[in-house]
Amino acid sequence: MRRFINLLLSSIFLGLSLVIMPSASWAYPFWAQQNYENPREATGKIVCANCHLAKMTTQAEVPQSVAADSVFKAVVKIPYKNDTKEIGADGSDVPLQVGALVMLPDGFKLAPQERWTDSIKEETKGVYFTEYSEEKDNIILVGPLPGDQNREIVFPILSPNPATDSNIHFGKYSIHVGGNRGRGQVYPTGEKSNNAIFTATKPGTVTSIESGENGSRIINLQTEDGETITENIPIGPNLLIKEGDTVKAGAPLTNDPNKGGFGQIDTEVVLQSPFRIYGLLAFFLGVSLAQILLVLKKKQVEKVQAAEGI
Repeated sequence: MRRFINLLLSSIFLGLSLVIMPSASWAYPFWAQQNYENPREATGKIVCANCHLAKMTTQAEVPQSVAADSVFKAVVKIPYKNDTKEIGADGSDVPLQVGALVMLPDGFKLAPQERWTDSIKEETKGVYFTEYSEEKDNIILVGPLPGDQNREIVFPILSPNPATDSNIHFGKYSIHVGGNRGRGQVYPTGEKSNNAIFTATKPGTVTSIESGENGSRIINLQTEDGETITENIPIGPNLLIKEGDTVKAGAPLTNDPNKGGFGQIDTEVVLQSPFRIYGLLAFFLGVSLAQILLVLKKKQVEKVQAAEGI
Protein backbone atom coordinates (compact mmCIF):
# COMPACT_ATOMS: atom_id res chain seq x y z
CA MET A 1 0.00 0.00 0.00
CA ARG A 2 2.81 2.40 0.91
CA ARG A 3 4.60 1.61 -2.34
CA PHE A 4 1.41 2.37 -4.28
CA ILE A 5 1.00 5.73 -2.47
CA ASN A 6 4.65 6.65 -3.17
CA LEU A 7 4.23 5.71 -6.81
CA LEU A 8 1.03 7.76 -7.05
CA LEU A 9 2.68 10.80 -5.46
CA SER A 10 5.68 10.50 -7.80
CA SER A 11 3.37 10.34 -10.81
CA ILE A 12 1.44 13.40 -9.65
CA PHE A 13 4.68 15.33 -9.06
CA LEU A 14 6.00 14.39 -12.49
CA GLY A 15 2.76 15.39 -14.16
CA LEU A 16 2.68 18.73 -12.39
CA SER A 17 6.30 19.43 -13.33
CA LEU A 18 5.52 18.81 -16.99
CA VAL A 19 2.59 21.20 -16.84
CA ILE A 20 4.23 23.91 -14.76
CA MET A 21 7.63 23.90 -16.50
CA PRO A 22 7.15 24.86 -20.17
CA SER A 23 9.24 22.96 -22.68
CA ALA A 24 10.23 26.25 -24.34
CA SER A 25 12.26 27.13 -21.27
CA TRP A 26 14.47 24.11 -21.89
CA ALA A 27 15.60 25.48 -25.24
CA TYR A 28 18.40 27.76 -24.07
CA PRO A 29 22.14 26.89 -24.12
CA PHE A 30 24.57 26.27 -22.55
CA TRP A 31 22.46 25.30 -19.56
CA ALA A 32 19.67 23.64 -21.46
CA GLN A 33 20.78 23.16 -25.07
CA GLN A 34 21.27 19.44 -24.61
CA ASN A 35 17.49 19.05 -24.69
CA TYR A 36 17.85 19.53 -28.43
CA GLU A 37 18.56 16.40 -30.41
CA ASN A 38 20.63 18.63 -32.66
CA PRO A 39 21.86 22.07 -31.47
CA ARG A 40 21.86 23.37 -35.06
CA GLU A 41 18.39 24.27 -36.28
CA ALA A 42 17.10 23.61 -39.78
CA THR A 43 17.78 27.25 -40.66
CA GLY A 44 21.46 26.75 -39.82
CA LYS A 45 21.28 28.78 -36.60
CA ILE A 46 23.03 27.31 -33.57
CA VAL A 47 20.71 27.43 -30.56
CA CYS A 48 23.25 29.37 -28.47
CA ALA A 49 21.86 32.44 -30.25
CA ASN A 50 18.55 31.96 -28.39
CA CYS A 51 20.12 33.25 -25.16
CA HIS A 52 23.06 35.29 -26.43
CA LEU A 53 21.18 37.75 -28.61
CA ALA A 54 24.00 40.10 -29.59
CA LYS A 55 26.14 39.17 -32.59
CA MET A 56 29.94 39.20 -32.59
CA THR A 57 32.61 37.71 -34.81
CA THR A 58 33.81 34.14 -34.36
CA GLN A 59 36.69 32.70 -36.37
CA ALA A 60 37.75 29.10 -36.99
CA GLU A 61 40.93 27.53 -38.34
CA VAL A 62 41.12 23.91 -39.49
CA PRO A 63 43.52 22.13 -41.86
CA GLN A 64 42.53 22.05 -45.50
CA SER A 65 42.83 18.27 -45.50
CA VAL A 66 43.56 15.53 -42.97
CA ALA A 67 44.52 11.88 -43.21
CA ALA A 68 42.40 9.05 -41.90
CA ASP A 69 42.79 8.13 -38.22
CA SER A 70 44.90 11.21 -37.49
CA VAL A 71 44.78 13.91 -34.82
CA PHE A 72 44.45 17.53 -35.95
CA LYS A 73 43.60 20.85 -34.32
CA ALA A 74 40.49 22.94 -34.82
CA VAL A 75 41.10 26.41 -33.41
CA VAL A 76 38.16 28.63 -32.44
CA LYS A 77 38.99 32.33 -32.05
CA ILE A 78 36.71 34.50 -29.90
CA PRO A 79 37.99 38.08 -30.17
CA TYR A 80 36.91 41.03 -28.06
CA LYS A 81 38.49 44.19 -26.69
CA ASN A 82 41.05 43.94 -23.91
CA ASP A 83 39.94 44.48 -20.31
CA THR A 84 36.26 44.30 -21.26
CA LYS A 85 34.01 43.71 -18.28
CA GLU A 86 30.32 42.96 -17.99
CA ILE A 87 27.65 42.98 -15.31
CA GLY A 88 27.52 39.86 -13.17
CA ALA A 89 24.37 38.35 -11.73
CA ASP A 90 24.92 40.36 -8.55
CA GLY A 91 25.34 43.63 -10.47
CA SER A 92 29.11 43.87 -10.04
CA ASP A 93 31.61 44.26 -12.88
CA VAL A 94 33.19 40.93 -13.81
CA PRO A 95 35.53 39.83 -16.62
CA LEU A 96 33.93 38.24 -19.67
CA GLN A 97 33.84 34.47 -19.93
CA VAL A 98 33.87 32.56 -23.19
CA GLY A 99 32.52 29.28 -24.53
CA ALA A 100 32.56 27.43 -27.83
CA LEU A 101 30.75 24.67 -29.66
CA VAL A 102 32.17 22.61 -32.52
CA MET A 103 29.85 20.41 -34.58
CA LEU A 104 31.96 17.84 -36.43
CA PRO A 105 30.85 15.50 -39.22
CA ASP A 106 29.74 12.01 -38.23
CA GLY A 107 32.75 9.87 -37.40
CA PHE A 108 34.93 12.77 -36.25
CA LYS A 109 35.27 13.15 -32.49
CA LEU A 110 37.39 14.46 -29.65
CA ALA A 111 40.82 12.80 -29.78
CA PRO A 112 41.68 10.58 -26.79
CA GLN A 113 44.22 12.19 -24.49
CA GLU A 114 46.81 9.46 -25.05
CA ARG A 115 47.07 10.66 -28.66
CA TRP A 116 47.52 14.33 -27.81
CA THR A 117 50.90 15.80 -28.65
CA ASP A 118 52.88 17.83 -26.12
CA SER A 119 51.91 21.04 -27.92
CA ILE A 120 48.20 20.13 -27.77
CA LYS A 121 48.47 19.36 -24.06
CA GLU A 122 50.06 22.75 -23.49
CA GLU A 123 47.49 24.60 -25.60
CA THR A 124 44.52 22.90 -23.90
CA LYS A 125 45.76 23.29 -20.34
CA GLY A 126 42.86 24.21 -18.09
CA VAL A 127 40.25 23.53 -20.77
CA TYR A 128 37.56 20.93 -20.08
CA PHE A 129 35.82 19.41 -23.10
CA THR A 130 32.29 18.04 -22.92
CA GLU A 131 30.66 15.83 -25.51
CA TYR A 132 27.09 16.82 -26.37
CA SER A 133 25.76 13.38 -25.51
CA GLU A 134 26.70 9.72 -25.71
CA GLU A 135 25.01 9.54 -29.11
CA LYS A 136 26.50 12.85 -30.32
CA ASP A 137 30.19 12.51 -29.54
CA ASN A 138 30.95 14.50 -32.71
CA ILE A 139 29.57 17.66 -31.03
CA ILE A 140 31.97 19.16 -28.49
CA LEU A 141 31.29 21.93 -25.95
CA VAL A 142 33.72 24.10 -24.00
CA GLY A 143 33.03 26.73 -21.36
CA PRO A 144 32.50 28.86 -19.57
CA LEU A 145 36.19 29.78 -19.35
CA PRO A 146 38.01 32.99 -18.39
CA GLY A 147 37.96 35.02 -21.59
CA ASP A 148 41.26 36.83 -21.13
CA GLN A 149 43.08 33.47 -21.13
CA ASN A 150 41.04 31.60 -23.74
CA ARG A 151 40.40 33.84 -26.74
CA GLU A 152 41.71 30.96 -28.82
CA ILE A 153 40.39 27.51 -27.90
CA VAL A 154 42.12 24.47 -29.40
CA PHE A 155 39.99 21.38 -30.04
CA PRO A 156 42.03 18.19 -30.62
CA ILE A 157 40.07 16.19 -33.18
CA LEU A 158 40.43 12.57 -34.29
CA SER A 159 39.49 11.86 -37.89
CA PRO A 160 37.69 8.61 -38.76
CA ASN A 161 39.11 5.75 -40.81
CA PRO A 162 37.05 4.54 -43.79
CA ALA A 163 38.98 1.28 -43.71
CA THR A 164 37.38 0.36 -40.38
CA ASP A 165 34.03 2.15 -40.79
CA SER A 166 32.01 1.51 -43.92
CA ASN A 167 29.80 4.54 -43.21
CA ILE A 168 32.75 6.91 -43.65
CA HIS A 169 34.05 7.94 -47.06
CA PHE A 170 36.89 10.10 -48.25
CA GLY A 171 35.80 13.55 -49.34
CA LYS A 172 34.85 17.03 -48.16
CA TYR A 173 32.98 17.55 -44.88
CA SER A 174 31.40 20.61 -43.21
CA ILE A 175 32.21 21.80 -39.70
CA HIS A 176 29.92 24.20 -37.81
CA VAL A 177 31.45 26.39 -35.12
CA GLY A 178 29.90 28.72 -32.53
CA GLY A 179 31.76 31.04 -30.18
CA ASN A 180 30.37 33.09 -27.31
CA ARG A 181 31.72 35.73 -25.00
CA GLY A 182 29.81 37.14 -22.04
CA ARG A 183 26.56 36.27 -20.32
CA GLY A 184 23.27 35.76 -22.10
CA GLN A 185 20.38 38.16 -22.23
CA VAL A 186 17.80 35.42 -21.61
CA TYR A 187 17.65 32.77 -18.88
CA PRO A 188 16.60 29.16 -19.58
CA THR A 189 13.21 30.06 -18.08
CA GLY A 190 12.69 32.56 -20.88
CA GLU A 191 13.08 35.55 -18.55
CA LYS A 192 15.52 38.37 -19.20
CA SER A 193 18.77 38.41 -17.29
CA ASN A 194 20.16 41.62 -15.81
CA ASN A 195 22.51 41.71 -18.82
CA ALA A 196 19.75 42.94 -21.11
CA ILE A 197 18.02 46.19 -21.99
CA PHE A 198 14.58 46.67 -20.38
CA THR A 199 11.76 48.49 -22.16
CA ALA A 200 8.31 49.77 -21.24
CA THR A 201 5.52 47.31 -21.95
CA LYS A 202 2.93 50.10 -22.25
CA PRO A 203 3.01 53.91 -22.65
CA GLY A 204 2.57 55.99 -19.54
CA THR A 205 4.04 58.40 -17.01
CA VAL A 206 6.57 57.36 -14.35
CA THR A 207 4.84 57.97 -11.05
CA SER A 208 7.45 56.46 -8.74
CA ILE A 209 10.70 54.49 -8.62
CA GLU A 210 11.04 52.23 -5.57
CA SER A 211 13.78 49.97 -4.27
CA GLY A 212 13.13 46.24 -4.46
CA GLU A 213 14.82 43.11 -3.22
CA ASN A 214 18.49 42.41 -3.97
CA GLY A 215 19.08 45.87 -5.39
CA SER A 216 16.28 45.76 -7.96
CA ARG A 217 14.21 48.83 -8.91
CA ILE A 218 10.42 48.89 -9.21
CA ILE A 219 9.10 51.41 -11.71
CA ASN A 220 5.43 52.35 -11.53
CA LEU A 221 3.86 53.71 -14.71
CA GLN A 222 0.39 55.18 -15.02
CA THR A 223 -1.28 54.91 -18.42
CA GLU A 224 -3.73 57.43 -19.90
CA ASP A 225 -6.71 55.30 -18.84
CA GLY A 226 -5.51 55.27 -15.22
CA GLU A 227 -4.03 51.76 -15.21
CA THR A 228 -0.87 51.28 -13.13
CA ILE A 229 1.89 49.22 -14.75
CA THR A 230 4.81 47.87 -12.71
CA GLU A 231 8.20 47.29 -14.32
CA ASN A 232 10.73 45.31 -12.28
CA ILE A 233 14.34 46.17 -13.16
CA PRO A 234 17.03 43.91 -11.64
CA ILE A 235 20.29 45.20 -10.27
CA GLY A 236 22.87 46.05 -12.92
CA PRO A 237 21.44 48.14 -15.79
CA ASN A 238 21.38 51.92 -15.34
CA LEU A 239 18.00 53.65 -15.45
CA LEU A 240 17.42 56.14 -18.25
CA ILE A 241 14.20 57.56 -16.81
CA LYS A 242 13.15 59.44 -13.68
CA GLU A 243 9.91 60.26 -11.93
CA GLY A 244 7.59 62.38 -14.05
CA ASP A 245 8.96 61.19 -17.39
CA THR A 246 6.54 60.08 -20.08
CA VAL A 247 7.55 56.97 -22.01
CA LYS A 248 6.17 55.24 -25.08
CA ALA A 249 5.54 51.52 -25.44
CA GLY A 250 8.84 49.80 -26.21
CA ALA A 251 10.90 52.79 -25.08
CA PRO A 252 14.12 51.83 -23.22
CA LEU A 253 13.97 52.18 -19.46
CA THR A 254 17.63 51.17 -19.01
CA ASN A 255 20.85 51.23 -20.94
CA ASP A 256 22.10 48.09 -22.71
CA PRO A 257 24.82 46.69 -20.40
CA ASN A 258 25.77 43.79 -22.64
CA LYS A 259 29.42 43.74 -23.77
CA GLY A 260 29.52 40.25 -25.25
CA GLY A 261 27.85 38.33 -28.02
CA PHE A 262 27.63 35.12 -30.01
CA GLY A 263 28.87 34.30 -33.49
CA GLN A 264 28.96 31.23 -35.69
CA ILE A 265 30.84 30.20 -38.80
CA ASP A 266 30.95 27.22 -41.14
CA THR A 267 34.15 25.74 -42.50
CA GLU A 268 35.25 22.59 -44.35
CA VAL A 269 37.84 19.87 -44.10
CA VAL A 270 38.79 17.18 -46.60
CA LEU A 271 39.30 13.62 -45.40
CA GLN A 272 42.07 12.78 -47.79
CA SER A 273 42.87 9.33 -49.18
CA PRO A 274 46.61 8.59 -49.54
CA PHE A 275 45.90 6.91 -52.88
CA ARG A 276 44.61 10.21 -54.21
CA ILE A 277 47.91 11.81 -53.24
CA TYR A 278 49.80 8.97 -54.92
CA GLY A 279 47.64 9.39 -58.01
CA LEU A 280 48.23 13.15 -58.05
CA LEU A 281 51.98 12.65 -57.73
CA ALA A 282 51.89 10.09 -60.53
CA PHE A 283 49.96 12.57 -62.70
CA PHE A 284 52.49 15.32 -62.03
CA LEU A 285 55.33 12.91 -62.80
CA GLY A 286 53.65 11.85 -66.03
CA VAL A 287 53.13 15.46 -67.11
CA SER A 288 56.75 16.29 -66.30
CA LEU A 289 58.06 13.31 -68.27
CA ALA A 290 55.82 14.19 -71.21
CA GLN A 291 57.17 17.74 -71.22
CA ILE A 292 60.76 16.52 -71.04
CA LEU A 293 60.23 14.02 -73.86
CA LEU A 294 58.55 16.69 -75.96
CA VAL A 295 61.55 19.01 -75.52
CA LEU A 296 63.99 16.19 -76.34
CA LYS A 297 61.97 15.27 -79.44
CA LYS A 298 61.97 18.89 -80.54
CA LYS A 299 65.76 19.08 -80.15
CA GLN A 300 66.14 15.87 -82.17
CA VAL A 301 63.98 17.25 -84.98
CA GLU A 302 65.96 20.48 -85.01
CA LYS A 303 69.23 18.50 -85.34
CA VAL A 304 67.87 16.43 -88.22
CA GLN A 305 66.62 19.57 -89.97
CA ALA A 306 69.99 21.24 -89.50
CA ALA A 307 71.85 18.20 -90.90
CA GLU A 308 69.64 18.10 -93.98
CA GLY A 309 70.12 21.82 -94.50
CA ILE A 310 66.49 22.62 -94.22
